[in-house]
Amino acid sequence: MRALLRRLSVYLVAAFVALTFSFLLPRVVPGNPVAGAVARASQSGACNAQCVRAVEEQLGFDVHTSLLSQYVQYWGHLAHGDLGHSWSENAPVLSLILSYVPWTLGLLGVATLMSFLAGTAIGVLLAWRRGSWVEWVMPAATFFQAIPYFFLALVLVLVFGQTGTMLRWFPSLYGYDVYSDTPGLNLPFLFSVIGHAMLPAATVVLASMGGFITAMRNQMVTTMDEDFVLVAAAKGLPTARVVWYAARNALLPVVSNFSIAISLVVAGQILVEIVFNYPGIGFHLYDALGKLDYTLVQGIFVVITLVVLAANLLADVVYVLIDPRVRQAA
Repeated sequence: MRALLRRLSVYLVAAFVALTFSFLLPRVVPGNPVAGAVARASQSGACNAQCVRAVEEQLGFDVHTSLLSQYVQYWGHLAHGDLGHSWSENAPVLSLILSYVPWTLGLLGVATLMSFLAGTAIGVLLAWRRGSWVEWVMPAATFFQAIPYFFLALVLVLVFGQTGTMLRWFPSLYGYDVYSDTPGLNLPFLFSVIGHAMLPAATVVLASMGGFITAMRNQMVTTMDEDFVLVAAAKGLPTARVVWYAARNALLPVVSNFSIAISLVVAGQILVEIVFNYPGIGFHLYDALGKLDYTLVQGIFVVITLVVLAANLLADVVYVLIDPRVRQAA
């Protein structure tokens, strides 16, 4: 419990700093976040001084209020779950983010889990069969690990996308067929969602699996020279049991790498969603930046920060549970 509380305190400080940064960022970048909302309000008629003041108060950028007062109001709104109002979508930011999250979590969660499980299993196999023909996987894993997410996404669109120039197997734009599918719990829509997620998911899996393969393979090679593995093999235990003993101990550092990979995948996921116009958080963050909708940008940044910190905290909890040495050190 002491180890978990110490880690929780670190993440609380990190969350405080990140949320403070999300408050300051829209107020120091070039551009006026109120100007777009005022221009939109003026389309239906002249927006006088009272109208401008109302827009400033709604968006939390009231120039007549001190920065400290705005900061206090910002934390008060966060405490009540209020992330502000998006002028470009004319809707509460929280409701918009809740509509974006299922797309990103469905894609990012499944793809990251697949890359972790597959990369770990392949890394164990490569370490156990090192020196054999299966090691050809290592150069391929290193190659995909070095490719930027957006470049790999563009290559997959070119080769496999329906808007590409070669095989044209999979849809390459949007999260479903917006022209013929009706969103809901029906088979045509579900099949359309799966088909449109194939290329973005393949991009995330290929780009992130190489890191898990390399980490697990290197850790397994080191663990297999430990005395307990050699004794288990000398006692004549089945090969599967010996591999399990080695893999269980080699997996501990890989769990920490998994939490780091989540942060990297989230950053790459934004570029993937932009390439495929996938209706997740990353694509709408890019769209909100283009519209200078800083309230929506701020809300998305807050959610991404909290999700990444929660994922890292969860990985630390798992690490403490599976490694008694961490509990003893605490």
